[in-house]
Amino acid sequence: MTTRLAVPPLRIGRHTLATPVVLAPMAGITNRAFRRLCREQAPAALYVSEMITSRALVERNAETMRLIEHDADESPRSVQLYSVDPVTARAAARILVAEDRADHIDLNFGCPVPKVTRKGGGAALPWKRDLFRSIVSAVVAEGQVRDVPVTVKMRMGIDDDHLTYLDAGRIAQEEGVAAVALHARTASQHYSGNARWEGISRLREVVTEIPVLGNGDIWSADDALRMVEETGCDGVVVGRGCLGRPWLFADLTAAFAGSPTRIQPTLGEVADTLRTHAAYLVEFYADESRGCRDIRKHVAWYLKGFPAGSSLRSRLALVTSLAALDELLAELDPDAPWPGADAEGQRGRAGTPKRVALPDGWLDSPGLTAAQAALIADAEMDTSGG
Repeated sequence: MTTRLAVPPLRIGRHTLATPVVLAPMAGITNRAFRRLCREQAPAALYVSEMITSRALVERNAETMRLIEHDADESPRSVQLYSVDPVTARAAARILVAEDRADHIDLNFGCPVPKVTRKGGGAALPWKRDLFRSIVSAVVAEGQVRDVPVTVKMRMGIDDDHLTYLDAGRIAQEEGVAAVALHARTASQHYSGNARWEGISRLREVVTEIPVLGNGDIWSADDALRMVEETGCDGVVVGRGCLGRPWLFADLTAAFAGSPTRIQPTLGEVADTLRTHAAYLVEFYADESRGCRDIRKHVAWYLKGFPAGSSLRSRLALVTSLAALDELLAELDPDAPWPGADAEGQRGRAGTPKRVALPDGWLDSPGLTAAQAALIADAEMDTSGG
């Protein structure tokens, strides 16, 4: 492998990231425990919280308030907000800013999940350009009070007939966001097929005054380098590629510094990382049983490609205590080497293309009808996503 040119640091408002990499918010994944695990691999990247529902934050829902907590040494402290209403979005941002709970706010306009899009949220929302502008403007205004930069994460659009990303990128830049990130798929693609990196290139041509970040199909550090080289983006957002592989952030740090060094852990080293992750989850939940239940979903990702029998994998997926986890991990061969290609590539479910669930008449016009306005007002009151 040849050494490549180093990629410059990433500026997001007042923050300079020596490693131009952002951890994508992932529900049930990017909690404080996982962010800590990743930060230990690459302290100079940006690690974003799970998506927080603005209404739940405004109502100070107990679980939501716990989700926005950060480690004492976590900097910048980053929170992703979801909202369909500018008034509520502003109120949520005001809490984060005025109470010094975040150093960076990301806005979610990329979620393709039906329960979100059918209420006009996530990847469906930028179709309504005035609503999109109002939410972005409101949160940016609150962030400016204490110099908290705001970024936008979005998809290319609802489907190929309803692309929104170029207009949304222009609007976001006009309203003062610090950077935009594009997952180069439409909502209808979900996570299927290939990310269309050419969309990132087109967005880079349109959005010229702030950083553009690329997201989609980054499974290795070399994928990230290739994305930057092919699209001209200023940095990358990594989601599913780091599942069960937090050392990917160390690989990315090396790659963007121009080094060919890559981490290829033995099974024993992977087991140690899994055990540390479990311990961090137990601390995060302040509940050993809950922390061990949470680590179960990570087991298959950590062990991908390694020799571990189906029986052991099944027992690990039912673990109930750290002591039981230790006993099971001891059955693994610690000297088993990195399996190479078998451990690489896609992680998580890709799914299949599907029709996007939307409010009635959503695509008829980029303006909101009275009925649609009432629907999203009701959706804002639903705090279940927080």
